[in-house]
Parts: sequence; C-alpha cells; structure tokens
Amino acid sequence: MKKVIALAAIILAMTACNNRVNPFLTEWDTPYGIPPFDKIQPADFIPAIQAGIEQQNAEIDAITSNPDAPTFENTIAPLELSGKLLSKVVGVFYNITETDRTDALAAVEEEAIPLMSEHSDNISFNKALYNRVAAVYNGDQSGLTREQQMVLKKHFESFEREGIGLPEEQQARLREINADIAAKTQKIGNNILAESNDFLDRFGFSVAAYPDKMTSTEDRELRRQYNEAYTARGHRGNEFDNRQLLLEVLDLRAEKAKILGYPNAAAYILANKMAGDTRTVDKFLNEIMAAAVARAKTELADMQAVMDQEVKEGKLPAGSKIEPWDWWYYAEKVRKAKYDLDESQTKPYFQIDSVVNGIFTNAHILYGVNFERLEGVPVYNPQVRAYKVTAADGSLMGIFTTDYKPRPSKRGGAWMNNVREQYVDADGKDVRPIIVNVCNFSDDYLSIDEVETTFHEFGHALHGLLTKCHYASVSGTNVTRDFVEMFSQFNENWAFQPALLAKYAKNAAGEPIPEELVKKILDAKKFNQGFMTTELCAASILDMRWHELASTKGVDIDAFEKQIADEIGLIPEITFRYRSTYFNHIFSSGYAAGYYGYLWAEVLDKDAFSIFAASPDGPYDLELAKKFKETFLEKGGSEEPMTLYKTFAGREPDSQAMLRGRGLID
Repeated sequence: MKKVIALAAIILAMTACNNRVNPFLTEWDTPYGIPPFDKIQPADFIPAIQAGIEQQNAEIDAITSNPDAPTFENTIAPLELSGKLLSKVVGVFYNITETDRTDALAAVEEEAIPLMSEHSDNISFNKALYNRVAAVYNGDQSGLTREQQMVLKKHFESFEREGIGLPEEQQARLREINADIAAKTQKIGNNILAESNDFLDRFGFSVAAYPDKMTSTEDRELRRQYNEAYTARGHRGNEFDNRQLLLEVLDLRAEKAKILGYPNAAAYILANKMAGDTRTVDKFLNEIMAAAVARAKTELADMQAVMDQEVKEGKLPAGSKIEPWDWWYYAEKVRKAKYDLDESQTKPYFQIDSVVNGIFTNAHILYGVNFERLEGVPVYNPQVRAYKVTAADGSLMGIFTTDYKPRPSKRGGAWMNNVREQYVDADGKDVRPIIVNVCNFSDDYLSIDEVETTFHEFGHALHGLLTKCHYASVSGTNVTRDFVEMFSQFNENWAFQPALLAKYAKNAAGEPIPEELVKKILDAKKFNQGFMTTELCAASILDMRWHELASTKGVDIDAFEKQIADEIGLIPEITFRYRSTYFNHIFSSGYAAGYYGYLWAEVLDKDAFSIFAASPDGPYDLELAKKFKETFLEKGGSEEPMTLYKTFAGREPDSQAMLRGRGLID
C-alpha cells in the first residue's frame, strides 16, 4: 500500500506547477550528474522532499517486512542505499539556502524543516528497523569488512543515542524537542545573516572584511563604531535579536540530554566523539588558554609601546590604552616594525585565481590529482566555478566547485558542502562526489589569513574528493566532529611552502613572489598567535560552558559571558572570537559542544605535519604523501580516528604539537 502512496506522491509532484516536470524527479541529463540549477525553482523542493520521504519510507518498509533473518546484506546495505531521492533534494536545498537565500526559499525552508525533522524521528524510533539492526550488531561480525563494522556501529549507536529504548511518552517529547531545535536553530542562523547584512548596509563593507577594516582604518573612533556594531549582532533588541532564542535552544538541548540519561548537552554530544567527555575537553582547553593568554599579554605590551609613542608625539590623548578595537590596527604596526611586513606587500601576489592555482598545484604534487575547468555546466550562481577532478590514471574523482565572493544572500564565514556524497550504488558503480567550497572574500587579492582559509576549505574538499569508501555514511568527511578539522588544517601547512609559493604566488605581471618577501612571511608566521589562540580558545570554552548547563533559568547572557571571561583570565583587550548571539557554529551549524574540535584536531594536524617536515625530502616527500592519502584521505570514517592516526604515524600524537606549531611553547 505504501508503495502505491509513494508512487502517487511522485506523480503528484511531477504534475504540480502547471504540469511542469519537477527536475528532482527525473534523471538529470547534465555532465557528471551536476544538478540542473537553471531548471530548479523554489516550488520544486517541497513536492520533491515529500516524494523522497515516501520513497524512503517504502524502502524501509521493505527492509522491516523481510521475513529472512537480519544480515548486513538484507538490512544495513539497503538501509545505506535508502533515501537517495531525499538526499538528492536536500543536497541542493541546503547548499542554496546558505548561499543564495531568497524570501521564497525562506518560506520553503519553514515548511521543509518540520517535514524532515519528523521523517528523521520516524526512522530513529522505528522499532522494527532497530530490532533488525540490533540483531546484526549483536550477531557474529567476523565476516564483515572493517568498513561494514563501522557502518553497522554507526547505525546501531544512532538508534541508541536518539532514544529507541525509551517509553513512548519520552519519545514523543523528544520528537517535539527535535522539531523545536531544528526550527529555532534555523531562525538563529537567519537572524545572524540579517544582522550581518544590516552591518553591510550601515558601513558599506561586509562582516567578512571586518578584520581588514580594523587593520587599516586609522580613525580610532570609526574603529570603535565598527567593533561596537560587529559585536552587537543578534543583541540589539530588534526583530533579529537572538538572546531569547539561544537560551531556549540551550534548554531544549539540556532537556534532551537529560531524557537520554546525560547530565547536560555537552556530556551527551561528546559521548561518541574522540574526546569522549567534558572533563577531557575542559582540561585540554584550560591548558591551551593559559599558554595563549601569557603570549597575548606579551603581544599587548608590544602594542601598548607603539601607542605610548603616539601619545608622546601628540597623536593620541594622554592615558590612551589599547582597547579591543585597537588590536588589529596596532598588531599590524608591530608586525611591520618587527618583520618589515604588511599586507599591502603580499596581496599583489595572492590574487584569488593564483591562490586557486596554488591549491590545485599542491594537490597534484602530493596526491596526483588533476583539475580541469568546466565551462557551460549548470551552477547555482554566476560567481560559481566548476572543475572536473581526476586521478593520475584519468578516472573521475569528483566535481569541485568554488563560490568565493560575498553577497547579501550568503551567510558569513567559510565552509565545505557535499551536494552529493560518494558511495557505491546497488549496481556496483562508484558514485563520485560533488563538493563546493564557499568563502566570503571581499577583495580579489587575499590577505595571508584568507590564503590559509582557501587552503583550509580545500583540505575538507580533498577529504571528500579522494575518499574510497563503499557506504555513504562513512565516506569522506563523515567522521567525528573533533576529527574532521584535521584534514582542513593539515592542508594549511602547505600554503606558504617556498617551493609552492614559487609556483603560484605571482603578481599581475606574472612575476613570482620575491624570496625576501617569502622569508618575511615565514618569519612572521607565528606572529599574533597569542591573540588568535586566545580568542579561539575562549570561544571554545564559552561553547562548552553553555552546553554544560543543566538549565539557563536566571541566566543573563552578558553576565554569563563576563563570568566566563573572568574565570578563564581573558584579558579585556580580547573578546571571544564569537559572542553568543552570533556564534553561528554552535547555534546553527552543528558545532554545539564541538567548537573545541578545531584545536583538538590541530594537535593531530601539526603532529602529522611534523613527520613530513622531518623527512629528508621535506614536506614534499611523495611516499609519505601517498601513505597519508591511503591512510586518511581515502578512508573517511571507515575506521576509528585514532587507529587511522597511529597507522600513519606509528605512534600516539604528541599532545604539545599544536602549542609548538603556534609558537606558544618552544
């Protein structure tokens, strides 16, 4: 009966919109299966999502009604392949709503989120499906590959973590909580976008350009105004104020954790991560914070000395002290004095196309992959570029697209998305991924930090492109949150390698970056790391403290932030990298109790790079690169993260590698 309903839903969806065929419900006659973005309309999404849900429901019914004893092949394998239509739709939908948001898409989103939340819960609480998965999990796994064991474990633990064993009334409450969290977190993200666009309207530059403006703006009062507006986003008492929303989300997460048997949201979230528990993360962050603040105080003294000289010269009033809106500006003055380096010297060599050439050249040297610009293929925005990625033998690795420029429809920050995951289909065909890197570079010429961002996001892309898994749930970047950033941060290590700079860092006349300028960049590489690490670590601690609360009753956001800042010794000249009301990572992007993962993964990335750096062949030891690719980039989540690391390194990671890499210890 359900198959009939599913077919009816598909027919209804296809004949909607004045008999226009819904492009999601036909085979895409496009190169490499790239979505036909030019044919997709907002009205297509809900019918396609509904059809996708019905299709997956029918596929799951076929699994649960199978009279044969549960096995991996008749239960887990078809479960992995179920929902491909839905995946096809949401892979496009979430990418577009984050990059090309319109009022029409916002309306679709409001309807789509509860549909998909309910569908996810229906799977999580499907007792018949769980019983089959549990039977396979608790049975003899000796005949399974290691990847199959990891896939099985992931499905089984997902049921357990979502509350399959709870009474119906508690499951009903979890459904309500999940739907409420989904709606509220989306609203928070939308509010942050609206506030960021308002910032653009007021000052004429995007929040992405904020560091550059704070570095180059001489007018101190104007810097103060920029800082005040930047840090007040989501906190202005207007329709986009996030304060009440984020407290509600925190309480919902805490309630969910309690229902599932955990003292708080952080404990629940960390239970299946590398770190494992809140005590481990808190200890890890506290040790970093102490070293970072100590270095930041030294940096502050250097900047205050510059400011004091300006006071003596009559440029500033007596008693002037460094404030948060002064840090970027005076740090640049100190860097110029110490290293004779400023961004105006380096930017001409880092035109965005040159940097893209750099990430491609590096990947070709290390991993043997090739990139070919694709012209005339569908893209969701004219600013997007598409590339065909092939292995050394010419086989397709995937499609890579770039979207680097800011626009009002795009949320801030930088990220990697999978439009299509890699997996092997029922016919044994290796379906290759479609991956997008999104950034918000306000200028065609990149700062040193923006160059690193380009390499960072491309590290995620490589993780997705080079994967060689059989099952989508463990392919590519489908690994634990505190492991996934290793690959992106690892790729940053090559951005300023002299041998690579000589190949890609060229000015408009085609002249390579001078060796003396390369030396200045490398000498200044660890400059201002006290500040950078302090604001990152402080934000990670703030994230943990929020999610370690059992309740937000009586909590004032400003007072809470001040309390945390005082407890961790955050100096007043530095604030959290993100204040709570615009902390998109933890309230709208899946990093709740997980922002520490950047620092956690950096221990692995810096330790792994130290192995390359110690090689007689240096960072371009191709045998070592081959081992890294086969050990990590191809494996996805098909093995436990630490097992993969020790397979590559032959030992445990050095816990001090990150601090040394940032120059915070010798």
